[in-house]
Amino acid sequence: MTDALGLPLLIGLIAVALAFDFLNGLHDAANSIATIVSTRVLRPRYAVAWAAFFNFIAFLFFGLHVAQTIGTGIVAAEIVDARVIFGALMGAIIWNVITWLLGIPSSSSHALVGGLVGAGLAKVGLSAIVWGGVTKTTAAIVGSPLLGFLLALFLMLAVSWLFVRITPYAVDSTFRSLQFVSASFYSLGHGGNDAQKTMGIIAVLLYSQGMLGGEFHVPFWVVLACQAAMALGTLAGGWRIVKTMGSRITRLTPVQGFCAETGGSITLFLATYLGIPVSTTHTITGAIIGVGAAKKVSSVRWSVANNIVVAWIITIPASAAIAALFYGLAGLFR
Repeated sequence: MTDALGLPLLIGLIAVALAFDFLNGLHDAANSIATIVSTRVLRPRYAVAWAAFFNFIAFLFFGLHVAQTIGTGIVAAEIVDARVIFGALMGAIIWNVITWLLGIPSSSSHALVGGLVGAGLAKVGLSAIVWGGVTKTTAAIVGSPLLGFLLALFLMLAVSWLFVRITPYAVDSTFRSLQFVSASFYSLGHGGNDAQKTMGIIAVLLYSQGMLGGEFHVPFWVVLACQAAMALGTLAGGWRIVKTMGSRITRLTPVQGFCAETGGSITLFLATYLGIPVSTTHTITGAIIGVGAAKKVSSVRWSVANNIVVAWIITIPASAAIAALFYGLAGLFR
């Protein structure tokens, strides 16, 4: 174990972790509500409240496999100390703020993973990395948007075939109602996967201080605190990114919104069950592109999608570099 922290510093680091969780909800609110807002099924203020509720109750439906991966499967739990956690959180938070200000839907999840990797490397080098967990997570950079894309594409094609003889007005009315269901499932998936990442950070911090009885687990108060912080962040909204996700990639109809949310939620449910910390941003972006491409390939604004992909590629190294910098800076004040 590492050197014991004073109680004020421990509380401060937990507060920073919860601030990241709040920012995660703020930054990724668009993932849950962009489709239902852009199709005008719900006004923004009601949509964020709807999403925040399902973000909060997600812990009732999922295990804590993702928290386990973040806590012990990215860097070795034995090398974690206050500086590693501080560096990881600062790398993730600063990168989130930069991309939020620019309206780029980058991944909060991969920013946190990058932060952990950067701080771990700064402390002990390559021996800090748990390569199995990192490989699984980085593979999801490609896998989650691709699966979201394919599921949404095939759902869109199937729905178009099933409703081919139904009037456009009837289809629109039906899927306006169904979007409440699909948006709820997507918000559950978002809360279930994303809030667990901060749970893992707080739990491994407590573990490093010998406060978990020698065995890594996530205390229930940590679960509630992280779900609440994420829900509050979602309530605060992320309107810059909503615009990109909901209209700049492709214009959505209610049936497209339903298919995108359903494809995305299936992907998130599967990833959470397997303990893979995927990006909800990657997933819903892939799904939105899928429904756009099902209608007409040219209806997707590929230049916007390309810019988003570039942000995905640089998120882990950028947040890792920032985390390593702050790990070093923290050492100057010891």
